[in-house]
Amino acid sequence: MKSVSRSPFLITMLAFGFAFLYLPILLLILYSFNESRLVTVWGGFSVKWYAELFQDAQILGAAKISLTVAAITATLATALGTLAGLVLVRFGRFRGRTLFSGMITAPLVMPEVVTGLSILLLFVALEQLIGWPAGRGVTTITIAHVTFTMAYVAIIVQSRLTQLDGSMEEAAMDLGARPAKAFLLVTLPIIAPALVSGWLLAFTLSLDDLVIASFAAGPDSTTLPMVVFSSVRLGVSPKINALATLLVLGATIIIIGAAWFMHRQDRDRDRAVARAMAEQKDRE
Repeated sequence: MKSVSRSPFLITMLAFGFAFLYLPILLLILYSFNESRLVTVWGGFSVKWYAELFQDAQILGAAKISLTVAAITATLATALGTLAGLVLVRFGRFRGRTLFSGMITAPLVMPEVVTGLSILLLFVALEQLIGWPAGRGVTTITIAHVTFTMAYVAIIVQSRLTQLDGSMEEAAMDLGARPAKAFLLVTLPIIAPALVSGWLLAFTLSLDDLVIASFAAGPDSTTLPMVVFSSVRLGVSPKINALATLLVLGATIIIIGAAWFMHRQDRDRDRAVARAMAEQKDRE
């Protein structure tokens, strides 16, 4: 009988799916090297738009702000999300667990407009009460981004901890390790791929955010998505194609690096398990 996995229909649908997802990106990269100012008319090969991009002070300043905010947001969201995931998995049933779990997952389903508006009202109320934050800027954008990105990290870490065998930590503590040391030496290396995935997801969500940043940003803290959105309303500039190409290149490098890191972690863990089993077999 003919294999279903090799069905021409499935192969065709797979090809259409990949073309739908990646063909626009490939066209964007191609037209970033277009000589013509018109993004839909090919005028020859040129890299002049990359040169103009690196001379655009507004885009470079917005990129610096976005990358700074995204890096800080991802780090804080990973730390807080990891703690939230540990509480949900390790503490079992406790008073207020349902409320705590609902507050963690609420940003996942809440519209960004509602989140951004509520955060803006909170900042205005705090400024009137205690004088902080004084206006909107990088600090308020970072706080707003941490608020909704830590929910994604918490879900990822919670899922990984749920699948974790707790007997390894118990064995480490039976051998004399304190709970904190057992977590650092046993649990943390095992959940490291989840932490890397959460950090990358939080970084991407922060870098890509437009709606919430528009509510939390001030006149001197325009992020890159805000600059791109304001510029494309007047027509797509070839510089935007060049910028998008560089972002795609950066994302590709980060994804490859993260995949290599997680593959190396899995390989080292498998080798450690095999070595331990071999030593145990030798003792027997």
